[in-house]
This record gives sequence, C-alpha cells and structure tokens, in this order.
Amino acid sequence: MATLKTSMPANWAHSHSTDTNISLWQKFTVFADSQQERKTMWFFLALVVQGIFFLPLPVFLVYYYDAPALPVLLITMTCFFSTIIAYMGGASIRAVLLMSAISILIQVIMSVVVIIL
Repeated sequence: MATLKTSMPANWAHSHSTDTNISLWQKFTVFADSQQERKTMWFFLALVVQGIFFLPLPVFLVYYYDAPALPVLLITMTCFFSTIIAYMGGASIRAVLLMSAISILIQVIMSVVVIIL
C-alpha cells in the first residue's frame, strides 16, 4: 500500500519576470512616504546637520580661501532658513526632504567652486 505518490509529474510554475523600471524619483517618493511618521526626526537631523556643518561654512571659506563674504553668506543663510521654515511651516515630507537634499547639494557645490577657484 503506497501512501506517497512518488511518480507525480513536476508542474513547475512558469515565472514571468516583468522588467519594472522604477525611476529615481519614484524611489524617492516611496522612501519619503515611508518616512511620514519620522518627520520630527528629519527636522532635528536637518537642524543639526545644517547647524553644525553648513552654518560655520562661510567663516571657513572666507577666512581660509578668501571667498567673497556676502554671496557665500547669503547662499548659506537662504538654504538654511528655507529648509527650517519649510519644516516648521508644515510642508509635506516629500517637499522637506527634497528641500533638505537640494540645500545640502547647493552648499556642497558652492564650497567646491570656492575651493577650486
């Protein structure tokens, strides 16, 4: 009496692989939407990172690299306050994360340009 059927034919499921091209923007929006409950953490992180690394940047660039003081200071303060006001104003998490990333990118590009020139 055979209770196990060992001569069953294999019925393998055909896996249909579809190439889903997810763009960088779609990845960002999925990530940003998943961070909605951590918005306060992102606010404090932006406040600390920009306050520690990017607010002293004009002094460093002007003193060591003879950068023009007014443009460097204006760019730094505009980036800092626009990000902070967006967080405190209640903008969406997508907007504030994007604004933080753009602000950091602008300040890094400004620093590289000042150091190279």
